[in-house]
Amino acid sequence: MNKPPRKRKKATSGASSGSEPPASSTNEDISQQVDPATATITVTAVEVPELTEEEQRDRLHLERKVERAFFEAGKALTELRDRRLYRSTHKTFEEYCRDRFGHSRQQSNYLIAAAGVYENLTTIGCQNVANENLTTNGSQILPTSERQVRPMTKLEPQEQQEVWLRAVELAGGKVPTGRIVKDVVQRIMKRTKVPNTYQIGEVCQILAKDNPELRGKAGCWAIVSQANEFSCTVRMWDGEYTVGLQHLKSYNYLPAECEQMRVICDRINQVYSSGLEESVQKFLESLGKLNRAYLTGLEEKVLTVLESEIRD
Repeated sequence: MNKPPRKRKKATSGASSGSEPPASSTNEDISQQVDPATATITVTAVEVPELTEEEQRDRLHLERKVERAFFEAGKALTELRDRRLYRSTHKTFEEYCRDRFGHSRQQSNYLIAAAGVYENLTTIGCQNVANENLTTNGSQILPTSERQVRPMTKLEPQEQQEVWLRAVELAGGKVPTGRIVKDVVQRIMKRTKVPNTYQIGEVCQILAKDNPELRGKAGCWAIVSQANEFSCTVRMWDGEYTVGLQHLKSYNYLPAECEQMRVICDRINQVYSSGLEESVQKFLESLGKLNRAYLTGLEEKVLTVLESEIRD
């Protein structure tokens, strides 16, 4: 026969039974009665290893490389462009950057322009030797990304220096964000605001100065198609550009001469493309640098032939 299950005894407290609790229970009760405010917590110390002098040097060297990455990229792109090292595989620098790096022309121009600003800032007294721990280059606080200097690329070198020093000050002696730099640039532009006196249809000369986006356009003529507050949108022999007022100089042509240049501009625009033979491109580019409001007889004949070829 199966034995009936044993009945489980009910637990009774020491107070109700009058008997002494086991030793282990007594210890548990005492531990629970300890005041948390006087309890001692044991924390195991974590040792933070110090860097050796060599490791400290390596760290600083690598940090500099990270900070200067955008500058090195901009300098490299500048050399690739200026030496035309892309010519064995691509017709234009724009196509090369797009295929090789996935850059648009604008992205490449941003990096090239930023490298120029960075170099400019290293030649001036963006110094803060009072506390070298706040600096990014020993005694200088320098940009660490292209976005931080982008708002300054269209300013004159002296204005770039002024903006950066002010932005560093507003950032509490640290590397300022792009937003801080942009705010300072806007304040300076408002302070030095010059009224835009250019008119639509006016023919101007391009003054490239230190603007890398206007490389190859120095001395070219352009026709104002839109007058903005601090810039003009202009038409040139190869398309439209937005140019700061400091990069324009009026030819002071008569209205009839301006109209003649507009017609020439339209004709060149209809013919010009990056797919043309280099010699043809050079001819059209030379027309884009005329300092007169007309074509010679030979120039007119060559342009007419090109127009007929394109139409055919």
